[in-house]
Amino acid sequence: MANIIEAARPLAEMQPKHKFFVGIDSDGCAFDTMEIKHKECFTPNIINIWGLQAVSKYAREASEFVNLYSKFRGINRWPALVMVFDLLRERKEVQGRHVAIPEANKIRAFMKSGFPTSNDGLVAYMKQNPDPELERALKWSEAVNATIADMVHGVPPFPYVTESLQFLQKTADVIVVSATPTEALNREWVEHGIDKYVGIIAGQEMGTKAEHLGLAAKNKYESTHILMVGDAPGDFKAARANNALFFPINPGHEEESWQRFYEEAMHRFLNETYAGAYEAGLIAEFDKLLPETPPWKK
Repeated sequence: MANIIEAARPLAEMQPKHKFFVGIDSDGCAFDTMEIKHKECFTPNIINIWGLQAVSKYAREASEFVNLYSKFRGINRWPALVMVFDLLRERKEVQGRHVAIPEANKIRAFMKSGFPTSNDGLVAYMKQNPDPELERALKWSEAVNATIADMVHGVPPFPYVTESLQFLQKTADVIVVSATPTEALNREWVEHGIDKYVGIIAGQEMGTKAEHLGLAAKNKYESTHILMVGDAPGDFKAARANNALFFPINPGHEEESWQRFYEEAMHRFLNETYAGAYEAGLIAEFDKLLPETPPWKK
């Protein structure tokens, strides 16, 4: 935990310059990068490095369900990986192929250890708990990062993201709140020239999204002056864990969501008419979009 606290010091030391605070997720929220990252970077490396070639079809379905098309969308890569393994192990078609699916007990122990759920956190944990499974896990995670660095570029922010950031910089303190590695976040935000509109770019090395919001905003702003913008249920949970408001970027309807944010929602937030029925209606609409049960279980 000491590593999280030290890495997150900029969040803890952040002081309000405005009366309003906005945290914005990056992948799938500000940028249309979720599909390419998971379909072309995460999933192929899961299949290759974890030896799932014989069940690649089912591994792909499980990975895309967890990371893109379910209420688990946007969770940290380690619980997502374990969830993919769990879905595969219980699927009859996979059992029929007699493929050994990792139980990931060592990864689960790492996730519960209190170390940052990042590559650096895993390396630090492995110094005290060396294990071949963790070595493979690190190899996989590093391969994912390398593939993303090689492939994911030239993907601009969604329409109305830049315009929203430009408007908000005059009235609100804005930071990036993400479970993505900070290096990748910096690269993407700098590439498109929108890093100048945010005070801090907080990635997985700084802790969870809930911790980002707690350190940067809680007890520094009135709760109705704190807004989290995100595209996943985890973003909503992070907001509510800090008594903050939430604006959903609806998966599959991102452009419309950002237009609504720019033209309507952010103004309601700034004039303090966002909380209540208006927010509840947006969240109810968002909640219907993502299932909890995989389609092959129905």
